[in-house]
Amino acid sequence: MHAPRLAPTPHTTADGLIDEVRRQLSDGGLRACLLVRDLRTGREIGIDPDTALPSASLVKVPLAVATFERIRRGELDAAAPVDVAPGRSTVLGPTGLTRFRHPARIAVEDLLYLSTCLSDERAADALFALTPPARVTALLREFGIHGITVRHTVDELSDTPVERFDPAQAHLAHALAIDAGTSGRGHRVPQLDTTRANTGTARAWTDLLQELRSPTALHPDVAEAVRGLMLHNVLRQRLTPDFASDATTWWSKTGTLLHLRHEIGVVEHADGAAYAVSVLTESMVPAAAQPGADALMGQAARTLRDHLRHV
Repeated sequence: MHAPRLAPTPHTTADGLIDEVRRQLSDGGLRACLLVRDLRTGREIGIDPDTALPSASLVKVPLAVATFERIRRGELDAAAPVDVAPGRSTVLGPTGLTRFRHPARIAVEDLLYLSTCLSDERAADALFALTPPARVTALLREFGIHGITVRHTVDELSDTPVERFDPAQAHLAHALAIDAGTSGRGHRVPQLDTTRANTGTARAWTDLLQELRSPTALHPDVAEAVRGLMLHNVLRQRLTPDFASDATTWWSKTGTLLHLRHEIGVVEHADGAAYAVSVLTESMVPAAAQPGADALMGQAARTLRDHLRHV
């Protein structure tokens, strides 16, 4: 699945490059919606960037934005302790408080670290208890972000078919996720139904990344705080290998749910160039572990970034 990266040249047309990247993704079992934007010039290139997909754990980024904004307004206290019930999860994947066996008392700001950097579902839901999904969406609209909608808390992401199968049968849950959708993006799995799930488009996630890097509606302190968390994100297996280096700064967030594999981030180069990258994918392969798909996502995004960097 490690397809060779295309080498953009002045003679490579954008349409031809998009077709080739789309083919490579399809050959690797991925349907993708992605967008790469040059944050200095506004030039962009992508594949189906206006198609909405369930957000999975990407939703923790707007949750962080909303929470930091409410802290800035004085509606929440960053140091206020919150009592959090243990998640006691035993399935493969969850992190942090979601796996705790005993109750914990944690400050709001530390919950933000756990939610964003460790993608801790229990920490995220403790924050959603303070700022419900509808309020998060309302704040996004206030900041001019219209393609991301937050409808439910994160605990619903841990109530999917995969939790009801024996680990050896996880492929059956992924097969259901792949096959049970409708042409209108409805789905028998509620978390994958775009009329009921948290959703966003690659363009909207890119707009949010741009606002975080160069805020116009967001307060600069809020944008800086969220960027700082994304810089310390520990789940970095998808796009990071293709964008992190000694000559770049890369801040990002992943999202995973059944057959969905997402990552959004910004790469900042030492020469001042910066690119927002949003990659949302659906795997057509009924398997939980797909490191080749993660690598292919990074290769596709890097190829499109390289094209923008050389045109």
